[in-house]
Amino acid sequence: MTNEQPLIGIIMGSDSDLPTMQGAIAICEEFTVPCEIAIVSAHRTPQRMVEYAQSAHQRGLKVIIAGAGGAAHLPGMVAALTPLPVIGVPVSSRHLQGLDSLYSIVQMPGGIPVATVAIGNAKNAGLLAVQILASHQPELQKRVQQYRQDLAQSVIDKQAQLEQLGYQRYLGDMQ
Repeated sequence: MTNEQPLIGIIMGSDSDLPTMQGAIAICEEFTVPCEIAIVSAHRTPQRMVEYAQSAHQRGLKVIIAGAGGAAHLPGMVAALTPLPVIGVPVSSRHLQGLDSLYSIVQMPGGIPVATVAIGNAKNAGLLAVQILASHQPELQKRVQQYRQDLAQSVIDKQAQLEQLGYQRYLGDMQ
């Protein structure tokens, strides 16, 4: 990324989660928000997880995105140990297609919130983290607004192309 002070921590329970978490990393890069990326397992490296979570705010992080599959305790445990907002990304698993991860992350007890995105949707986690930062950074807020305008324009452009080509040719071009 950059040599700037990371503002977003992107952590995952295993290197096998990296392909999923790449969506959040890409958003940080797109918005030029410095982030740090780490493998921190709640089960295999619990002491490292505790140290990471407890020191995150002192190291200058503002938001943590935590992705995990299976039992997915990482986002909740990190949220219990840090004053920072934590966004959980349920990672799809072989057996339950990520439902186990989703339930583990979304069903937090009162007082320990974890914002949760859809299964595998680290991109939205990255966007939410950027929006949290943008609430205190007017220039970043403008870039978020432009991003949204670009999304809207993309839909308008697709509609115009659909009208021009007709649905069958449009579908053919999609494949």
